[in-house]
Amino acid sequence: ETGISPEYVDFKGDDFQVPPRAPYYILRPETVESFFILHQITGDPIYREWGWEVFQSIERYCKTKIAYGSLKNVQNTNQQPEDRMESFFLAETIKYLYLLQDPDTEVDVLKRHVFNTEAHPIRNLDYI
Repeated sequence: ETGISPEYVDFKGDDFQVPPRAPYYILRPETVESFFILHQITGDPIYREWGWEVFQSIERYCKTKIAYGSLKNVQNTNQQPEDRMESFFLAETIKYLYLLQDPDTEVDVLKRHVFNTEAHPIRNLDYI
C-alpha cells in the first residue's frame, strides 16, 4: 500500500477498509489538516510523525516530473500519478504539512487564529 488515505473509508467494527467505489486520492488536505489541528490541541508528536509519513508517501507515489498528481488507487504501489494537480494541493495540503512540521509556527488555532475554507490563517478580532 502507498500509505496514502483514499477519498474515504468504510468502518467495519474496530477496523476500516478502502471501499471499491472510492480508492482514489486527489491530493485532498483533510487528513493532514486533522493532524495539524490535533497536534495543536494535544501537542502529541504522533501527529507530526504521521504527517511526515504522509509527506514521504506523497513524494514517493504522487510526484511527477514537474508537479504532483492524483492516484487512481491508493492500494496500488505500481501506478503512475495522473497528470493533474488540484489547486488546493499547494494551497492547503502542503501548507498544513509545512505548519505541522514547523515547531516555531506562530499560527495558533486554539487562541489567535482561525482558518478560512482555503486554509488561510486569519487573526481573531481580539488580536488585530
